[in-house]
Amino acid sequence: MTYTIFADVSIDIDRTFAEENEIRYVPMEYVLGEETFLCSAPESDEMMHHYYEKLRQKVQTHTSQIVPHHYEEVFEPYIKEGKAILYLALSSGLSDTYQSARLAASNLQEKYPDAQIEIVDSLGATGGMGLLAESAVENRKKGMSLSENADWLRRYAARIHYWFKVEDLMYLKRGGRISAATAAIGTALNIKPILCVTREGKLASIDKKRGNKQTMRNLVERFEQHFDPTVSKVVYICCSDCMEEVEKLKEMLLAKRQDLIIRTTMLSPIIGAHTGPDMIALICYGDEK
Repeated sequence: MTYTIFADVSIDIDRTFAEENEIRYVPMEYVLGEETFLCSAPESDEMMHHYYEKLRQKVQTHTSQIVPHHYEEVFEPYIKEGKAILYLALSSGLSDTYQSARLAASNLQEKYPDAQIEIVDSLGATGGMGLLAESAVENRKKGMSLSENADWLRRYAARIHYWFKVEDLMYLKRGGRISAATAAIGTALNIKPILCVTREGKLASIDKKRGNKQTMRNLVERFEQHFDPTVSKVVYICCSDCMEEVEKLKEMLLAKRQDLIIRTTMLSPIIGAHTGPDMIALICYGDEK
C-alpha cells in the first residue's frame, strides 16, 4: 500500500529531495519581535538570513507548541481519502509534539476506525529528521509496509549522531540548558560548548573548546569515531547562517571520505530560536549511542 510521509517543519532536509518525494509538513508558528509567522514548509535561505540577522540585532524570538487539534486538521483530509500516514515527530526529549501527535492519531482512529497512522519519535531534530525522512522514502521504495517502515525508523533513530556548537551561549541559558554564570564566563573566554543529542533525545554538553578551529576539528574527530556508512553515506551539516564555516567543515569531511553525500541546510526558525545565529551541526548515522 502507499502512504504519505509527514514531518513537522522543525525538520531540515534537502528541498529537492523533499519535493521530488512529496514529503509533507505539519506547520508550526514562531514569533520574531512583534510578528507571528506560520512556517508551513522549510524557509528559503534568503528568509533565514533575514531571520538570523534580526537575532544578531537582539530581536526576541520564540516558538509555540503544536496542539493535538492542529495535527488532526492536517491529517484528516488524507485520512478521509483513505491514505495512510507516517509522521516523524520532533524528539519527545525536546518537545511535547510527539505526545500531541499521538493523541491526535488516537482521536482520528476513533473517528475513522480504518485509519492507519504511525507516529515515530525522531529522538532528534533538524537534519536528523532529514536523514530519517530520506530513509523512510528509500524504505517505501523497497516495498516496506507502513508498520515495517515505522519500526525501522524507530530502531535507527537512536543511531543518528548529532554534534554541534553554538556561538551565543545566552540562547542556551535562556532555554535553561546552562546557567547564567556559565554562559557569561564562556562568552568572555570565547569557549564553545560542543553538545550532542542523547539516546533519549535530550541535549547534553560533551566538551568545551576555545575558538572555532578547535571546535571544527573536534566535530570531525567525533565523526570519524562513530560514523557508519553501511546505514547511509548521507551526512547533514546544518547551520544558522554561517555558510562559510559549513563549507570549511564540508572540505574537512571530504578530505577524510570522498564518498560522502553531504547535504547542507539552514536551520529552521523553529530550532534556531533556541540556538541563536552561527550554530553549526554535524549529523550522521553511526554506531549505537
